[in-house]
Amino acid sequence: MALRLGAKGLGRTSPNPAVGAVIVQEGQVVGRGYHKKAGTPHAEVNAIRDAGERASSGTLYVTLEPCNHQGRTPPCTKAILEAGIKRVVIGTLDPNPKVKGGGAEYLRSQGVEVEVGCLEMEARVLIAPFVKHTFTGMPWVRVKVASTLDGKIASRTGESKWITGEKAREFGHRLRSMSEAIMVGRGTVEADDPSLTCHMIKHGARNPLRVVLDSNLSIGLRAKVFREESKAGTVVFCRKDGNLAERASTLEGLGVRVVEVGYGPDGRLDLREVLLHLGSVGVQSILVEGGSHVHGALFDEGLVDEAFFFFAPKVMGGDGALTSVGGIGADSPGHSTRLYNVELKRLGDDILIHGYTDKGIFERCLQG
Repeated sequence: MALRLGAKGLGRTSPNPAVGAVIVQEGQVVGRGYHKKAGTPHAEVNAIRDAGERASSGTLYVTLEPCNHQGRTPPCTKAILEAGIKRVVIGTLDPNPKVKGGGAEYLRSQGVEVEVGCLEMEARVLIAPFVKHTFTGMPWVRVKVASTLDGKIASRTGESKWITGEKAREFGHRLRSMSEAIMVGRGTVEADDPSLTCHMIKHGARNPLRVVLDSNLSIGLRAKVFREESKAGTVVFCRKDGNLAERASTLEGLGVRVVEVGYGPDGRLDLREVLLHLGSVGVQSILVEGGSHVHGALFDEGLVDEAFFFFAPKVMGGDGALTSVGGIGADSPGHSTRLYNVELKRLGDDILIHGYTDKGIFERCLQG
C-alpha cells in the first residue's frame, strides 16, 4: 500500500524521491500519506496527520528511511517520536552515504522498534530516478515503444496512427505523468506533429518538459511543440554552429530554450551531454518516445534504464517500414541489450513488455 501511494508522487517530487507511508493500529490502517511535492510535508508527516491520535503506539510502514536532518521541512524522525509511534518498518535505507542509516539508528536510540528491508527491491525501484540523478547527475531514462508484432512503428508510407489501442495509449500517458521530461527526435515531430503533453492533467498530473533533438534546427515553426502552450516549456538541443544563431533566436522568441551540444560517437548529437544538461536543471526522469534513431542511439550507448514495449497484434511488413529501434545495433544475439525483472501486461488486445536493462543504473541501485 505504501509503495502504491509513493508511486503517486513519481515525476512530481524532484529534487526529492517519491515516498509512501502507511500507519497501522491494532491491525487496521489508520493513516496514509505520500510525498506530493518538494517543500511540502513528507510521506510520514502526511500519514501521521491522516491518522491523528490513532498514530500513537502504532506501526509506521514507510518505503524510504525517514530523514533525520533539517531540510526545507523538519526531520521526519521528530514527527514520528512526537506522534508516539512505537514501530517503524522501512523498505530501504537512504542510499546517500551522508545520511544512510542515520534516521533508523536515531529512532532505535529513542526506543522505537525498527525493521529494514521489507520489499526492499520494490522500494529501491521507487527511488531509482532519485538515486541515479544523485550519483550520476543524469536522469533515469525510460524508453517507450509502440509497434506491430514485427517491430514496425510506421508503415512504408510513414503512417503511424494508431498502431496500439486506446488502453495502451492511456498507459502511455500514465508514463508521461510519472516522468519529468519527454524526449523525441526531429523525425517524430515532423511525422506526427505531437503536442507531447499529458492527458491526465485533470487527475492531478502535470505536463512534462518537452525535449526535442534537432541538430540543424530545421523543424517548422508551426510545430505543436513550439506553438501549443505548456507550463513545463520546451527545450531544443542542436549542434554547436554559429550559423544557427538566427534560427535559435527565433525559437527563443517563441519561448523555446535552445541548447547547443557536441556530437556523440555515432556522429549525431551527444545524448550523454543532453542527459547531463537535463540533470543539471533538476530533471530526474525522462520518457523517450522516439523515434527509431533516438531509441537506437540510446540503446547503443547503454543509456536506457527502463523499457516499455507495447505490441499490437498486427503485422505491418515492408522492407521500407520503420523499425522501433535503429542505430548500429548488436553484432550478435549474445551482445543484445537484455531486459530483466520482466513483466507482461495485457492492455485490451495489446501486450506490454516492461523491464530494466542490465546496462543501466538499476543493479547499482539495488546494491545501495
